[in-house]
Amino acid sequence: MAATDPADEISELSSKLTSVEAVLDPSAMRAEAESLREQAADPDLWGDQQHAQAVTRRLSYVEGELARLEDLRQRLDDTRVMFELADSEHDEPTRAEAQRDLASLRKEIDQLEVRTLLSGEYDAREALVSINAQAGGADAADFAQNLMRMYQRWAERHGYPTEVYDISYAEEAGIKSTTFAVKAPYAYGTLRGEHGTHRMVRISKYDNQGRRQTSFAGVDVVPVVEQTDHIEVNEDEIRVDVYRSSGPGGQGVNTTDSAVRITHLPTGIVVSCQNERSQIQNRASAMSVLQAKLLERRRLEEAEEMAALRGEITGSWGTQIRNYVLYPYQNVKDVRTGMETGNTTAVLDGEIDDFIEAEIRWLRRAQNGEKD
Repeated sequence: MAATDPADEISELSSKLTSVEAVLDPSAMRAEAESLREQAADPDLWGDQQHAQAVTRRLSYVEGELARLEDLRQRLDDTRVMFELADSEHDEPTRAEAQRDLASLRKEIDQLEVRTLLSGEYDAREALVSINAQAGGADAADFAQNLMRMYQRWAERHGYPTEVYDISYAEEAGIKSTTFAVKAPYAYGTLRGEHGTHRMVRISKYDNQGRRQTSFAGVDVVPVVEQTDHIEVNEDEIRVDVYRSSGPGGQGVNTTDSAVRITHLPTGIVVSCQNERSQIQNRASAMSVLQAKLLERRRLEEAEEMAALRGEITGSWGTQIRNYVLYPYQNVKDVRTGMETGNTTAVLDGEIDDFIEAEIRWLRRAQNGEKD
């Protein structure tokens, strides 16, 4: 429970920030930033564009985190001074401003503390997010597109770049499926709790009688593959199909058969990419997505084997995870954590941090065998 006296609460937040800094290690981050700056200054870096982009993204992230830590520490000191000034001058407007600043600091430091819980093997990776319309016809396809926008708006709010690899549009409205990358460190650890089935209840826009419709969409989140993962895919294990990219309504958006679909025959995993003009580039991107899905499959198999050796009973937490009810009332609720809000518009516009933070804490408790 937060302290009621501002001085006590500032002291509490300062201690919490110190604990966060002990985990994040600003000294190591500064050393990493210096190394990354040297790499970025190398004129030969851009000979490998993919590596160069990874270096510059990492540098931007590390510098941003260092600036964030320094800013929070400075703001704590400034807020302490504001309260002291307000008390000495009996200045209620200044005190009210300091209270607002303190509430903002509490939220930001709590968010940063959640980052320290991301210690899984792949948590620091970028993420690949796939969304598939499930039961519900046109409403499910529309819901899948709503979810895609929700995650992209969330990423945009945080300054995280995204790259869409593939979109399969539905005939009437919305999308059948999409795969996109969130290119930010810890994107996988942050978003992996979103994996599962999402359910929407609303008045259907596609029903002539305006009846209530329940629709479902599946979200899959996997970590981006790195060279150290050693995910080998033999040519005789895949089938590669090429086709013409298409947009909403089925219209062609390219005059050549540049889109690529890869089927992994042993597992049945199918991935597609159509965001590039070049068939070669699309094949490379699709192969990266396939390797990421195979990596996640391997991770889950290894986790199940370890659980079996320990005599643990495993269950999938990636089933139905969240309900979005737009009619007869407004509510979004996570069925695992209990987190809920009546501001459905804000959630679908990307304001999902509270849900994500609750998921991270819930997953950490589940991994530690703790009960709610």
